[in-house]
Amino acid sequence: MNQKYPSALLENAVNELSSLPGVGRKTALRLALYILRRDVAYAEGFASALLNLRKEVKYCKVCHNICDDEMCGICADPQRDHSLVCVVENIKEVMAIENTGQFRGVYHVLGGIISPIEGIGPGDLQIASLVDRVAAGDVKEVVMALSTTMEGDTTNFFIYRKLSPYQINVSVIARGVSIGDEIEYADEITLGRSIVNRTSFNDSIKI
Repeated sequence: MNQKYPSALLENAVNELSSLPGVGRKTALRLALYILRRDVAYAEGFASALLNLRKEVKYCKVCHNICDDEMCGICADPQRDHSLVCVVENIKEVMAIENTGQFRGVYHVLGGIISPIEGIGPGDLQIASLVDRVAAGDVKEVVMALSTTMEGDTTNFFIYRKLSPYQINVSVIARGVSIGDEIEYADEITLGRSIVNRTSFNDSIKI
């Protein structure tokens, strides 16, 4: 049975809020009513923050991380080890790894992983720019820190093959992160140890 709303404006707000991942219509209604109870300044600030995010956010020209300038703070930091590049799926993994305090290198954000079922191929990801970074000659090690799923492992192997012509170490995070786990949901201690105890990718694919 369809929910009856006393106002078309309220219904429109619920429709938009419920389009967010993980937000059902009941939750969307609670959120809409909460915003309605607040003053206009709150609603304007809320809407302005979302609009500014969508219009003004940039992507780092080096690693493709989300940032406010042309280059993210991590890539611009001379104290980071720029010869050590950690490859991740998206910004959530960067945040998760940074929270461990165990990694002092830099990142490369792919923007997803290879998933034929979802129609995502290598050309849809930032793989070519990773190869370009390695080809420039300053990178000594690439750490593959993708989720330990079939799609993550497929992406790992594809990138490994692309980087094989270059004289660099390609490693993979230790399997302290269980098979099938998403990196963003791993606890900080386990994730930190997985980064520190990374192993050669070549060894990981030997039978």
